[in-house]
Amino acid sequence: MADLPVDRDGAVTLLEEFISQSNLVKHCLATEAIMKKLASRLGENVEIWGMIGLLHDLDFEETKDAPTLHTLTATTILEEKGFSRDFTRAVRSHNEAVEGWERIERVDFALTCAESVTGLIVAAALVRPEKEDQLKHVKVSSLKKRMKEKAFARGVNRDSVREFTRLGLELDEFLELSLEAMREISKELGL
Repeated sequence: MADLPVDRDGAVTLLEEFISQSNLVKHCLATEAIMKKLASRLGENVEIWGMIGLLHDLDFEETKDAPTLHTLTATTILEEKGFSRDFTRAVRSHNEAVEGWERIERVDFALTCAESVTGLIVAAALVRPEKEDQLKHVKVSSLKKRMKEKAFARGVNRDSVREFTRLGLELDEFLELSLEAMREISKELGL
């Protein structure tokens, strides 16, 4: 992938220009953190993978009622800002509703599982009895159990989470890596 047209501060400004809901911003921050960990673990470009995670839902507020447009609008915005086609292709890859689109590259599978697992981890943290530092108390064993409970965090697509297998990772390693990434930014996430 080509160099990035903005630094992280510029990307955060761009994100805040298009997203006003704090929970969605937190989701993007969590996805960024997990993508950086995955990139480091897999020997990929940490900065680029992180920014893909940060900006992956750039158009969500605008397209939430039109899932087939989600990521297509973001692609247009990002290309106008100078992001490469490889970058925007990776962003598009996490939306299964885009007709004819398939995941091919490792970054595609990474984004899909990273952005999906954030919901499971947040839900597991929020049901903790502790009122502070909830992520600190979430365990991988609990997340594995919650993965099997279809009624828990119902909006989390478990098949999307399981895309981690396409990266050559085991469930325990993926969940530990994701949990560690989110713990590192727990204050920003309010967890």
